[in-house]
Amino acid sequence: MKLTKYLLGLAAAGAAAEYGLAYYFFRRTMIRANAKSERTINMAGTDWNQYIPRIRACKEWLEQQLHEDVYITSRDGLKLHATYFPGNGGRRIALCFHGYTSDGMSDYASLGKFYLEQGFQLLLVDERAHGKSEGTYIGFGCLDRYDAKSWMEYLVNRLGQNCQILLQGISMGAATVLMSTGLDLPAQVKAVVSDCAFTSAYCVFSSVLKRTYHLPSFPLMNIADQMAKKEAGYGLNECNGVNEVAKSRIPTLFIHGSRDTFVPCSMVYELYDACQAPKDLLVVQGASHAESYYKDTESYEKAVKKLISQTFQEGEF
Repeated sequence: MKLTKYLLGLAAAGAAAEYGLAYYFFRRTMIRANAKSERTINMAGTDWNQYIPRIRACKEWLEQQLHEDVYITSRDGLKLHATYFPGNGGRRIALCFHGYTSDGMSDYASLGKFYLEQGFQLLLVDERAHGKSEGTYIGFGCLDRYDAKSWMEYLVNRLGQNCQILLQGISMGAATVLMSTGLDLPAQVKAVVSDCAFTSAYCVFSSVLKRTYHLPSFPLMNIADQMAKKEAGYGLNECNGVNEVAKSRIPTLFIHGSRDTFVPCSMVYELYDACQAPKDLLVVQGASHAESYYKDTESYEKAVKKLISQTFQEGEF
């Protein structure tokens, strides 16, 4: 009897410890006030110091271009923000989504300049619970895909039925755009550029637990998944990009860094293989998380220009 009570006590203590750890992980990762960009940068492991002068110069240039703040309301009542750049006023527009704990203007200082120079208008979104957008819980693409569709519809209403939309995402933003391709999107969406997307929140969190904390995903992720459903309104494996791109008919360029350990490079092959739409793949050798554009700008821009030439017809400005 004493042994049974002792074992039951150990089991209860273990369960309590697992719940506490899952609770800590959930609140630190998914609640806006607790998710810190410095921690994300450190965990991702990319050395951004070498690129800071270039990024600053591009951001200064971008801020000098004509732009305005625009807002929409999400289907669950959040006020969402984006920065709109009319560029030369053509009908092509790049709709861009940033990574975890960042914002549109920060992640697209350089790529924003590139798209404007290609004759595109530009809309840099602050995803829910980021930047100037409202929200307590981070959506990790599951919720953001519906916000993304709302932004697409906003652009069609603003620019007209003849507009041509390119979706671009980085990291969580890339997961957002890929997950959105499984929805019924406006016909004006012509192409997708996915840069270092993860397959699902559940999968990338499991990878981080294993690599950074040397912890198994079970049962922590299962507990965290239940917490997310109860508090944030969605499950961590509710939407998987692999399943969504299998439904897509939108031409997609998949980009990933070969040395990405934050979002393992293996995920890009899962997504690419599942995609049934016209597709292309660029794996940048030696690039860490979200570093591909800076590591090999020439190859990145060449691949995007190729996608544009194949999906946007002349005279559609």
